[in-house]
This record gives sequence, C-alpha cells and structure tokens, in this order.
Amino acid sequence: MDGLHIEHISMRFDLPNGESVLALRDVSMEIKTGEIVSVLGPSGCGKTTLLNIVAGFLAPTEGQVRMNGHKVSGPDAERGMVFQRGALFEWMSVRKNVDFGPRMKGMPKKERDEIVDHLLETVGLQDFKEKSVYELSGGMQQRVALARCLANDPDVILMDEPLGALDALTREKMQGLVLKLWKETGKTVILITHSVEEALLLGERLIVMAPRPGRIYREYDLPFADRGVGADLREVKKDPAFGETRDEILSMIWEMEEEIMGRAEDVA
Repeated sequence: MDGLHIEHISMRFDLPNGESVLALRDVSMEIKTGEIVSVLGPSGCGKTTLLNIVAGFLAPTEGQVRMNGHKVSGPDAERGMVFQRGALFEWMSVRKNVDFGPRMKGMPKKERDEIVDHLLETVGLQDFKEKSVYELSGGMQQRVALARCLANDPDVILMDEPLGALDALTREKMQGLVLKLWKETGKTVILITHSVEEALLLGERLIVMAPRPGRIYREYDLPFADRGVGADLREVKKDPAFGETRDEILSMIWEMEEEIMGRAEDVA
C-alpha cells in the first residue's frame, strides 16, 4: 500500500483545568506518491496539528497514519519537515547544516559532499556554502532548510507555513523553487499555508479544513501547480479559473472566520 494514508484521525487535547479541546475530528485522506497537496483553513482549524501527527511528533487520540503500508509511530527520516522558520543551526555554515543528516547517518564524506554540492547548486546557494546561517537573509535560510530536508532523501516533505515570514517577492521566488524541487525530485509534498493564492499555486490538490473541530470541508483538484513549474507564476495567476477559485475559497474562509468570531462573542 504505497503513499500516505490518514485514517480517521481525531485529536483531543486535555487542559489542566479538566476541560478538553477537540482539535481534529475524523480526518481521512489518501495522498499518492509524488503528489503535492496544500492544506488551507482558518486559524485554529488544526492544520499544524494534523501535520505534526503525520510527522510523528504527536500521537492521535483516535485513528492512525500509514506510510507505504506501515503505521507511523514517531518521527522518521522518511518524513522530512520544513518549518516556518528554518530551525537551522545558526552558528554552523550552510554546508554543515545541509550535511548534518547524512553525517549523522554515517555516510562517507565523499558521498556527503557530492549530495550537498548538488543540493546547494539546485537551490542557488553554492556561492554561500561557507557562510554562517545567521549571515543569510530569510529567503536564503529557507532555501538551506529545503536543502537540508532533501539531503535526508525523505519520501514525504512536510511544510508548515515555510514561506509565511518572507516578503512578497522572495515568497514568489520560493514558490517557484518549491515547484521545481517537487517536479525534479518526485517527492510527495504536503504544504500548510494561510495564503489562498499560495495554496492554489502549490497544490495539485487543495484541501480546505473547517473550524474546530478541524475536519475536511472541501477538496479541489487543480492544474496550477503543473502549469507553474518553470513558468512565470504571475502569468499562471492571470488565468480566469485561478481568480474564480481564489474568490470562491476566500469567501468560504471569510464565512468560517465570521463563524469563529461569532462563537467568541457568544462566550464573552
């Protein structure tokens, strides 16, 4: 059973005061090998919680995640994570950051060097390989994070708002890089984002989640990720279908946010 199977996942968090919060309820989906999927929804809908369960950082209250036929029971190199902020070793050089995973696996230096040089060339950082991470811009640091993730050769790349802290121009460039790496590597990618445009651009399939308890509200099959590989993303966004789908989802999310605000006012 290839691919990633999320099966009836529910997640409850017990609070110190004896109450509990149901963050996710009966979430199920199948993600094919090599697919790029974006997950979108209002704040507090459980997007990051779901990603952390897939990563193995959290054990669900109910249900399970299966990867290529086996149950996910904890973090594993088959699933790589790219965080909103790179979570890099800032005092280390770019090369040593990317080299870290293969080095921990005991890979021979010659092989490690070949992998690192190739990845740094791919993400456009070959000329910065001896720089310390703290000397780099935010966009460059996220490129290092992508290269470090790929150096471990995971089957699945999990991305939690990886471009959210970047300025608009850098973000657009990074979106193009994500599509390039997805197509060149054939990796499965799951991307969490708050940006509707980004979700449309970077998802062959886009999953909209409803407010707490988080659950799948709607799914879209989209052509824009394939069209965006190696293309001008601004031209892709000019497609009338892109604008229509964006407006539809924005209205959907806006209604959800108003529902959340209404709940909060009722409690107050």
